[in-house]
Formats: sequence, C-alpha cells, structure tokens
Amino acid sequence: MGFKALVMEQQGDAGAIAVLRDLEISALPEAEVTVAVDYSTLNYKDGLCLSAKGGGLVRNYPHVAGIDFAGVVEASQDPRYAAGDRVVLTGWRVGEVHWGGYSQKARVKADWLVPLPQGLSTRQAMAVGTAGFTAMLAVMALEDHGLTPEKGEVLVTGAAGGVGSVATAILAARGYQVAAVTGRPETADYLHALGASRIVARAELAETVKRPLEAETWAGCIDAVGGAMLARVLGQIKHGGSVAAVGLAGGSALPASVIPFLLRGINLLGIDSVLCPIERRKLAWARIAAELPMAKLESMVREVGLGDLPQLGADILTGAVQGRVVVDVNK
Repeated sequence: MGFKALVMEQQGDAGAIAVLRDLEISALPEAEVTVAVDYSTLNYKDGLCLSAKGGGLVRNYPHVAGIDFAGVVEASQDPRYAAGDRVVLTGWRVGEVHWGGYSQKARVKADWLVPLPQGLSTRQAMAVGTAGFTAMLAVMALEDHGLTPEKGEVLVTGAAGGVGSVATAILAARGYQVAAVTGRPETADYLHALGASRIVARAELAETVKRPLEAETWAGCIDAVGGAMLARVLGQIKHGGSVAAVGLAGGSALPASVIPFLLRGINLLGIDSVLCPIERRKLAWARIAAELPMAKLESMVREVGLGDLPQLGADILTGAVQGRVVVDVNK
C-alpha cells in the first residue's frame, strides 16, 4: 500500500527542500476520495511551492506540492464517485494548503473533483492542466461578453507560456486571428504552429505611454502578464471589447486610466480558476474535450518524472519553460 511522493521538507532557516520519499497511505490527509494519480503538471505556482520558502503559498511542512492532477478513484466515501472513475482536479488550493499531485496517491474532497469527459485521457487532461483550464475559462468569458471571430484580432500576452499556448490553440481552432505576444523570438515557429497568425514582440507593448487611448487594435485579449503591459493593452482595445486577466508575470500593479472604460466601454474580466463553481468547471472541461486540437496540444508537451521537478520548478520561475510540462508520477 506504499507509494512514492515528492515531499517538501523543512531544513531549518535554509527553508524547505524537495525529497523523493516512500510513504504509507496513512500519511495522506483526511478527505473523502482517494485517487491513484496518473499525471500532474508544472505550473508557475508549483515553482513557487517547490522553492525554499514555498513562495508564500505553503505554510506547513512536510508538504506535497502539485496544484493539479488526473487519475483513477481508488476509494470513495462519497456516492458521487466510485472506484474506477477517472477524475481531474485543479484549484481549491490543493498543492498549496492541501497535499497535491506530486505523488502516486492523493486524498481530496469530493467537491474538488470533476469527472473526466469521455474521450479525454488522464495524460491529455494534464497536458491541458490548470493552465489550459484557465485558458478555456478566459475564452468562455470573452465570448460571454460578445467576442466573435468577425470582430477582429485577439491578443494573447505571454503566449509561449502554459496559459498562453493553450489559449492560442483554442482561439485559432475556433476561427480567431491570434496575435501572440512573446519576448522570446525563438518561439515564433512554435506559436505559428499553434495557430498564431502573427507574432508581436513584447518590447512593442512593454513601454508605458502617457496617452490613455491609442488606436483601436484588438477585439479582445487574454493577458497573462498584468502590470504595465496590461495597462497599455487596455488603451488599444476596440470599443466594447474585453480583456480576460489570468496572470501577473509582469507585476500586480496596474498603472492604468479609467478612460478606456468610460469612452470605449471596455471590460476587464478577472479569471479565477481556483474557486470556479463546479458547473462552470464541467462546462469548461467538456469544451476542452470537444474543441482543443489534441495534435497541437501534444506538440507543446514535455513529459518528465517526479525527480525532474526541483530543477524545473526553478526554471519556470525564470521564464525558461515553454509550453506544457506533464509529470508522470509513476516514472
């Protein structure tokens, strides 16, 4: 009944380090559903949780990081799930406060799980992961506010990252013209292969301008950067358009004016994937299964094992990870 897990262990004033451990089932936290994990992923939050100080997210040690996972139910005290059910989990502060997916076993609340849609494997679910789930929520929010392909180009910032990569692929598959923003020119071929119609150099949007309004350029935007770039983009959105904010890689401050909201009627939409209601989760996963081109998804995937995560966790914090990293916890 033992299993392997990557455990963050406190090492005095130096902070925590990640160690591969053999654990017993009794080590898992109390909750209703025990899952045999097949795959997890690497996200920016995971990089923070794997750092010596836990990125301010981890408060108690020992701890198992991994903010998402997919696998098969082994045992359930909740009637909604039975042994053999395939499930996926994202959010709910799993991997931050509650033990997460960098383990061959996980025990979580039934309310946190989503049944895996037919036709989507556990590996594909984690190729999507929190990043892809968030990207789909962003697309849904933009379309809920009137975005259609006929309205013009959609900007995706941080396009070579996890959220941006999947967002680019989803939008292109739905017929949108996607302008992909990146600070890494070497990712241009990768982004074009995902469906980007053109590449925008990050430097073109990084400079703060004094004018609150610029030419109406983008019908919408999925923004993973925040900060000064988001402020700049707000002044370039077409009348009635929307920006879905999904990240803050460029900073949490927003040095913006209210004028684009007042004179162009634009919308700034916050995307929260952590506490997203269950029915919207199910809808997002159903749309992912139906609409995300799996061949393009596979092109952005790199598969690793638990032992690779300490180095990759450091790499993702410096922007050195492209696309999606899938973690085979049994590797």
